[in-house]
Amino acid sequence: MSSQIPYLDGNAAAGELGKVFAVDITAAEGQCGSCGATRRFAEAHLYMGGPGIVARCCVCEHPLLRVVNTGHCIILDINGMTYFRFDTTE
Repeated sequence: MSSQIPYLDGNAAAGELGKVFAVDITAAEGQCGSCGATRRFAEAHLYMGGPGIVARCCVCEHPLLRVVNTGHCIILDINGMTYFRFDTTE
């Protein structure tokens, strides 16, 4: 999928996802459920023009993660990834 919509990298989601995760998710590693590419979340292509954030695989553009803050709750969908691995060592 070749998109004409401008995107940011995965670092742009740090503030919003920091409300959900106690670790820096931009350094987390995930595997795309579509093409199998394994990358740091910071490499994802982020689209922030809608009601939430959509992170897409930097290789195949498959949606990896969606997050919406309704004001009452945060809805997180990571169905597009095979796994999401966080390093908890300091």
